[in-house]
Amino acid sequence: MLLPAFMVTPVFTILDYAKAIEFYINWLGFRIDWQEEHDKKPVYVQVSRGEIILHLNALADDVPAGAKARAEIQGILAFHHQLLSKNLRRPTVQPAYWNSRVLEMEVVDPFGNRLVFCEIATLPA
Repeated sequence: MLLPAFMVTPVFTILDYAKAIEFYINWLGFRIDWQEEHDKKPVYVQVSRGEIILHLNALADDVPAGAKARAEIQGILAFHHQLLSKNLRRPTVQPAYWNSRVLEMEVVDPFGNRLVFCEIATLPA
């Protein structure tokens, strides 16, 4: 018998801690919740933004980079505007190919991991 899942936490492989911090903390606005270190180097980090939690794994012998995760958010257009104002990358917001009422914004980290932010659009009556 399966137990109900309360939270799923994606684990993204990172190859460079400094690049990961630039992307997730400085650009996307996540914060570091905790990190594990080996030989005084961070190797496993939990980051979060609101209710979105990700684990960033720098352990070379674990899983290869290139994962994809979806995060449902509210205020995707405001978040998009915030990211554009930082002039680092230029993601686009567009209707999902599978449902025009869902807006999506995909960002790709420096290691090939993809994070898709999505929101169900409120359409005028």
